[in-house]
Amino acid sequence: MRVILRIFAESTLQAWSQLTGNKLRSFLSLLGITIGIFCIIAIQAAVNSMQDNVMGSLDKLGDDVIYVSKQSWTEDPHTNYWKYERRPDPSYEDLMAIKAKVKDAAAADLHLFVGLKTLKYRSNSVERVFCVATTYDMDEIFKPEYHKGRYYTATEYHYGMNKVMIGYKVAEALFAGIEPIGKKITMGGRDMEVIGVFKKSGKDLINIMDFDNAVMIGYELAKKVANVKAENLWGSSLQVKAVEGVSVEKVKDEITGTLRTERHLKPREEDNFSLNTMSILAKLLGNVFGVLNLVGIVIGSFAILVGMVSVANIMFVSVKERTNIIGIKKALGAKSWVILLEFLVESIILCIIGGALGLVFVYALIAALKNALPFPIYVDLANIGWGFFISIAVGIIAGLLPANRAAKMDPVVAIRQGA
Repeated sequence: MRVILRIFAESTLQAWSQLTGNKLRSFLSLLGITIGIFCIIAIQAAVNSMQDNVMGSLDKLGDDVIYVSKQSWTEDPHTNYWKYERRPDPSYEDLMAIKAKVKDAAAADLHLFVGLKTLKYRSNSVERVFCVATTYDMDEIFKPEYHKGRYYTATEYHYGMNKVMIGYKVAEALFAGIEPIGKKITMGGRDMEVIGVFKKSGKDLINIMDFDNAVMIGYELAKKVANVKAENLWGSSLQVKAVEGVSVEKVKDEITGTLRTERHLKPREEDNFSLNTMSILAKLLGNVFGVLNLVGIVIGSFAILVGMVSVANIMFVSVKERTNIIGIKKALGAKSWVILLEFLVESIILCIIGGALGLVFVYALIAALKNALPFPIYVDLANIGWGFFISIAVGIIAGLLPANRAAKMDPVVAIRQGA
């Protein structure tokens, strides 16, 4: 053990000597390793951060919610476009049938996009605000967070009272620091009381429940201010949450039977609806992120290959310069494996230095882009470990041939050549 530690210490000093002895040569030789590690780890860190952000957004919605829509999420929207376009949008009648007949549904909700509205409060106004009509179970299924205020009570919803919830940016534009809860705003000629302000959306790449620029009203209220029966006007979305402990597949089967009956489909007719879950998106996105990681590895591999050849060249030069010393060591009884290990460690140290510089550049890039990116990016311990693992592997491969040549030298011939 003491011998190995001494070899490691001497090899580290020798590697440092190689670096400082010819700075330009060392810089050019390690540049490939640095760029390679930088490319691989930077892309990997960006993809992992993006993946965590997206998957975290999907996890918030849970995988026990089934989305009834016209098209399957597994298909290209342009494939059989007209076939899916002819399908009916999920309707309020579908929702009522599911609530009445699907026993394993804990909650069901229908969203309708009923147009772009202008909201006014005193002299302030906001135009083209997305107006979303939703049924009562929305709050239970999606559990949105509120900056201020609350959701509808059962009485407020069922009687269609003139009460609304607005997005964070809408509240900022209308009230500009004034307490919004309880204030009356004008929408479509009606006075509406603000009972809730949704929490500002974070830096999630996928914000399915992004209501920053929206106003939400109950379905019973929407029937008074919009044509909620107009087919395909803005589209609709129907969500069903499974009872805890019941498999999603079982609930899907119940929904399928209920909707086929509700829509009067014959036994041989195919479904005119699709049932989707967040696991479908997670799987599709997982494949995309895998490809992006592979692209980073391929790009970085070319730079690392150049760096590997450069480090091998440094090591061959080092062996040649120290031929006389190698001969003396072997003449004094140094084993071949000691010489081999000495040069391998030196090669590994050089590559670790190059890899460490690559990681430093990754951190510098992340710091520079921290506020410019739409999502938080970070380098975790796995990324760092992967960078050093690649560096060590490259050092072993690059140093193996030069180290093997040094280890096999005949002491007499080495001393004579080095003299």
